[in-house]
Amino acid sequence: MTASRYDGQTTIAVAQDDGTTRPMGVPRIAAPLPAAIRYQVREGDRIDLLANAGLGDSTGWWRIGDANPFADVLRDTEPGTIIGIPSE
Repeated sequence: MTASRYDGQTTIAVAQDDGTTRPMGVPRIAAPLPAAIRYQVREGDRIDLLANAGLGDSTGWWRIGDANPFADVLRDTEPGTIIGIPSE
């Protein structure tokens, strides 16, 4: 199983209104993953199911998102849309 994309991420202390600080993750800048295959979305496809079929891990859906930086893969993708599925 792949580790969380947040594993090992640097945190910063962010000041709160009450004077305390709260650790928060540094904004993540994702380099687009190269797409190993192009897939034409069909009726009923879901991003977690595509991740399971293409990556062998349904929790890796975010890697498909990283491979498609201009798509909103969390929303229902229109049938006929071409998306990239990364190899890793």
